[in-house]
Amino acid sequence: MSGSKNKKTFIQKIRNKYRLAIFNEQSYEEVWRMRLSRLNVFTVVGTSAIILVALVTLLIAYTGLREYIPGYPDANQRIMMVRNVNRVDSLIAEIKKRDEFFTSIKTVVQGEVPPSEELEEEAEGEMSSNETISFKTSKEDMAFRQKIEEQEKYNLSVLADNEKIPELNQIYFFTPLKGIVVKKFKDGEYHFGVDIVSKPGETVSSIMPGTVIFSGWTVETGYVIMIQHTSDLISTYKHNANLLKKAGDKIEAGEAIANVGNSGELTTGPHLHFELWYQGTAVNPEEYILFE
Repeated sequence: MSGSKNKKTFIQKIRNKYRLAIFNEQSYEEVWRMRLSRLNVFTVVGTSAIILVALVTLLIAYTGLREYIPGYPDANQRIMMVRNVNRVDSLIAEIKKRDEFFTSIKTVVQGEVPPSEELEEEAEGEMSSNETISFKTSKEDMAFRQKIEEQEKYNLSVLADNEKIPELNQIYFFTPLKGIVVKKFKDGEYHFGVDIVSKPGETVSSIMPGTVIFSGWTVETGYVIMIQHTSDLISTYKHNANLLKKAGDKIEAGEAIANVGNSGELTTGPHLHFELWYQGTAVNPEEYILFE
């Protein structure tokens, strides 16, 4: 009974009406009055606080005031973050392409087959093993072929397999190094260039304008520099004493790129091993460049 009585007393207290009045100090005249209860006061104060909090939250969320809150990034910072993420993704993709390109170049220089070519050869092998294709030559084809061969028999413009490539004949190559050729092209199983003997420290020059795609050290060939030129040409300079250019540098024809040395395991003295690659195939440099 006492508990229910106390509860009724509390409810009755907060519902009791009170008068708030303002009197004139001199005349004691009542100027303003208002009847209130504790429940009305709690309701008005609570509602006002909720509205105030909501207004402040909206003001911060939808105006520039939020940028003044510690730890909250502004619009420029968010734009820079998104832009940096995109740049990092692009850089990762470019670095991956560059590494694959350098790996293919190294594989070609070492006389091996690049991975893409290996896959193509395997695919061709599978096709040849699964399918047998036979071509029959008709009498008309044989007669036409003999006629063409007779017409071109004395034509000097028809090149044999061991003659020079027409595209390279039209290009002027700067001599990379003046000296004596002591080992010629394919004078050995994996000798894809020429060995030129000169004084140690002599300047090695670029044969054409281009871009350095590799500049570094290898165990077998020492200091090596490779340059990508136009017309699907790549020139390689091995066994140098030191390198004057790095990967990515733009090179002009005749510009100094290295010095003659005796670096690497596969060397017998100071010389330059020079290679010239055209469309992925090694060609004889002596057919296009005078070294003496």
